[in-house]
Amino acid sequence: MSFPSIAAKITPLILTFNEAPNIDRTLKKLIWAKQIVVIDSYSTDETLEILHSYPQIQVFQKQFDSFANQCNYGLEKITSEWVLSLDADYVLTDELINEIKALTAETEIDVYSVRFKYCVFGKPLRGTLLPPRKVLYRREKAIYKDDGHAHRVWVEGKSAMLSAYIHHDDRKPLNRWLWAQDRYMVIEAKKLLETPISELSLSDRIRKQKVLAPFIILVYCLIVKGCILDGWHGWYYTFQRLLAEVLLSIHLIENEKLR
Repeated sequence: MSFPSIAAKITPLILTFNEAPNIDRTLKKLIWAKQIVVIDSYSTDETLEILHSYPQIQVFQKQFDSFANQCNYGLEKITSEWVLSLDADYVLTDELINEIKALTAETEIDVYSVRFKYCVFGKPLRGTLLPPRKVLYRREKAIYKDDGHAHRVWVEGKSAMLSAYIHHDDRKPLNRWLWAQDRYMVIEAKKLLETPISELSLSDRIRKQKVLAPFIILVYCLIVKGCILDGWHGWYYTFQRLLAEVLLSIHLIENEKLR
């Protein structure tokens, strides 16, 4: 006896703010979804125009206050059993789409995690710093919470890891990337300074020291993750991560001196 796929019971959830360089590539891989919910933070570029060109998309606008609040607001707008939570620069691979369509509706699993491949101008890298993320889950068992500049979904129940990948393919211009990273690192610095040292992970303890982290990231990306084998694409990604860590160190120093 065969069971129906959960694909018909999935609603993708996406947050947007001026994502015109990315969103169309993401949506083209979601045409199988009956409905897509997008929470937009009042985009001023062509994002809304692109969104409205897809008939299955419902757009809700909410002033941004935190990623977790935006996501929880999105969950309130979804009625399907399952949610596929994506960033506007996440592109599903064909292998992952097929894997999702093969999942049966009678599963005991409540949340599925997926691994990522970071892309530089469309080219997937051999290794990145992106950890697996819980992206497919039962709506009624999920809630989002902020974690530094990032956010996490907490899901009650059994979990599993899917074998295929999502491509993280952000093609926004450098000035936008710098703007976002600076904003993220303000929040991250606040988290590192306000969290007791005993509650920080080893990597966060190193980052809090300010000096070591940028150099460690440089070696870790190039050698440990193998980005040096990806040519200029790998160097580009490495320089991005190095610059992000330098921004964090600068904000940590500034916060400590202004106390």
